[in-house]
Amino acid sequence: MEQAYNPYLPLDVYIPDGEPHVFGDRVYIYGSHDKSGGKVYCEGHYEVWSAPVEDLGNWRNEGISYLRWQDPSNADDRMQLWAPDVTQGPDGRYYLYYCFSFYPEIGVAVSDQPQGPFTFLGHVKNPDGTIYGKRSGDFMPFDPAVLTDDDGRVYLYSGFAPAGPKEMNIPQFSDEELAAMPEGMRDMARNLRETRFDEDSMCGELEADMITLKEEMHPLIPSGKHEKGTSFEGHPFFEASSIRKFNGKYYFVYSSYWSHELCWAVSDHPDRDFRFGGILVSNCDIGLNGRENPVNIPGNNHGGLIQVGTDYYVFYHRQTEGSEFSRQGCAEKITMRPDGSFEQTEITSCGLNGAPLAAKGSYPAAIACHLTDETVTGVIDYTDPIMQDQIQITSRQGISLITNIRNNAEIGYKYFLFEQAGQLLLELKGDFNGIISISHDLEGRNVIGEFNVSLDGDWRYYAAAITPSVGKQALYLHFSGAGIAELKQIAFL
Repeated sequence: MEQAYNPYLPLDVYIPDGEPHVFGDRVYIYGSHDKSGGKVYCEGHYEVWSAPVEDLGNWRNEGISYLRWQDPSNADDRMQLWAPDVTQGPDGRYYLYYCFSFYPEIGVAVSDQPQGPFTFLGHVKNPDGTIYGKRSGDFMPFDPAVLTDDDGRVYLYSGFAPAGPKEMNIPQFSDEELAAMPEGMRDMARNLRETRFDEDSMCGELEADMITLKEEMHPLIPSGKHEKGTSFEGHPFFEASSIRKFNGKYYFVYSSYWSHELCWAVSDHPDRDFRFGGILVSNCDIGLNGRENPVNIPGNNHGGLIQVGTDYYVFYHRQTEGSEFSRQGCAEKITMRPDGSFEQTEITSCGLNGAPLAAKGSYPAAIACHLTDETVTGVIDYTDPIMQDQIQITSRQGISLITNIRNNAEIGYKYFLFEQAGQLLLELKGDFNGIISISHDLEGRNVIGEFNVSLDGDWRYYAAAITPSVGKQALYLHFSGAGIAELKQIAFL
């Protein structure tokens, strides 16, 4: 079996918003599809990946599952496919639910197999036959999630409810400003002019045809507009609906208005009476054991839960390339307590591996789960040039690197299983001159090795003796000096 690490798909693959589902003996990932150096969200067609349930390090590309222009509303290919979900309907077929760039429809496609390809079926309709989202008074359909319950009843979830830290003031762009935008961004800006955002997450039951609502969509989880006095105060709904059923209870996963965190709520019913549970994961570890400072570049988040045997995993995504348009899927094992509640899990480099990575051989530097410098804060604003110029994962000619490494930068990996490794090798490039110290602790108090570095613009290997250690350990690199460096790989000798 191959080792698994984060991100769990190849480093040149950008599948964020990952919804994991077990169908048969495989785990399937349904997500949107970003591009390296993307200019808007979700520029690619839907692409499905899968892995055997007994080997979550062995992912297979199942190919393109749905093309943007298969939906008649996007026949001219002007919009992007955003976060989808899939369910196996009562008839045994697989149903894909999706939306486009703030466009007021939820599309539905169907396939006889979980990996697709999917064929367009229709758009979700209100009980009166109108398209949900296009009738006067409808809220914006967004990030659909879907659940087929044990009794065969099917429930649809949706919602985008900016409030509090994610409040949106929609600018009324002039024709000249719209014309200057990239095409995808221009269409999204036009759609936003007509948008009526949700004030909560929304839920409704579907008819047997899988596209017609039996009832009007109704509020489920409060947003920041209605959080006061509820169990959701401080972590209300923003976006990224996801739903699962474990042990007879319904778990609703969503992104709160802090954006970097995925939270969970639980109920005895699929369509009402949810109560706040806690944080599942933050893509910068804020909230973990009371942490207030990020350990990674924060950004929006979307994912879901999965049970494989007796184990539970949470899927989420991270940001790369100084934007929110080139996101990569990550996953962690998560603990369910005996009472059915979840503990917040930490972000790691070993992810789905089930154990620390072996401190042997070489690894891409880009599997780092800790990236900080003096500018990294919990604020998410990728229009700020500071965020675009922070330490980050960048892809160049298909190779992922850590770039913009400056004085006081810290790069960390959790976890490795050390067995007396005697040297650490780094492949570096840039114009950096200084010292890189190595430690197992974030604070760098116990230095186990040190590099004296003088880079001249070309890729060079630097080796440093490290104090031998045994067992599960984190690995941190602490940079001190002048200039800017890039890191391609690390290796243990």
